Amino acid sequence: MMNVLGIESSCDETSVAIISDDKLTANLISSQDFHVKYGGVVPELSSRAHLQIIVPLLKDALKQSALELKDIDVVCATAGPGLIGALLVGLTFGKSLAYSLQKPFIPVNHIEGHIYSGFLMEDKPEFPCLTLVVSGGHTLLLIVKSHDEIIRLGTTVDDAAGEAFDKVAKMIGLGYPGGPKIQKTAENGDPKSIAFPVANLKNHYDFSFSGLKTSVLRYIQQKYGPEKKIPESDLPDITASFQNAVIRALIHNAERALKEYDVKSVSLAGGVAANKVLRNALGELAAKYKKKYVVPDFVYCGDNAAMIAYRGYKIYQSGKRFNYDFNAFPGLLPGTFKVK
Repeated sequence: MMNVLGIESSCDETSVAIISDDKLTANLISSQDFHVKYGGVVPELSSRAHLQIIVPLLKDALKQSALELKDIDVVCATAGPGLIGALLVGLTFGKSLAYSLQKPFIPVNHIEGHIYSGFLMEDKPEFPCLTLVVSGGHTLLLIVKSHDEIIRLGTTVDDAAGEAFDKVAKMIGLGYPGGPKIQKTAENGDPKSIAFPVANLKNHYDFSFSGLKTSVLRYIQQKYGPEKKIPESDLPDITASFQNAVIRALIHNAERALKEYDVKSVSLAGGVAANKVLRNALGELAAKYKKKYVVPDFVYCGDNAAMIAYRGYKIYQSGKRFNYDFNAFPGLLPGTFKVK
């Protein structure tokens, strides 16, 4: 039996997971909800919270999996990208634990972890797979050709989609985190009531959401004046129209890729993958082109250690090995994306 331990601490979730012979036996997540009162994640507070909870989470994960530390065969941890202080907690803890057990340590690219969240489902993506990664810090369109080859078609040239959700939510008074609040408010709005723009870039697989954010600001200033006192009754249409513009941009580029590349499946990953409107829109696109569609359960959309453990396990199976003195923030991580 192969027991793989995964550790995730890249931002404001501390997570520990264990996979035993391809079966997920534990995936514990501790969310730092106290950041809400600050309107965003405070890096120093995030690092301290990781330090406080990581050992109790490990003990609980072992207990839930009916294992002891000596039973762990491979230790994996997120090695970036993310908040430096937060990353160091999980990465250093993971390396130290692997060293003490004299077991292999596998560093995992956080974005690759999100890509592999779809592989946690019973019905997994098939290669080659068109994957849309949408989170607070990243927006990527990828062709995942195999466990060893990932091609980057496009990325964001400015704000990530999730970041735009947070900034617009703050702008219109909904607060943090923006994604869930905009989605809920938009349920009662007309997505076509306001014609917010979608950027048309030279590389037609890249994304840009900075102009959309500015367009929302200009609309608010022109309609409600410099004090931006928005009537609550107007919020549903504003949020629905903004959300519609973001999803139009994502789906537009994904459809271009489906027309150009022969893929067997389509997958969605990242925190914004929890957005039901986006999940449905990409599902409809996949059905239109008769492609298998895989979207992770909501628990695997956000940061979690299960995806890190699974990706780390695949890296380990490929034969790659790393020293315990592995650089915390290397320029290249296993499976770093090639650019088309």
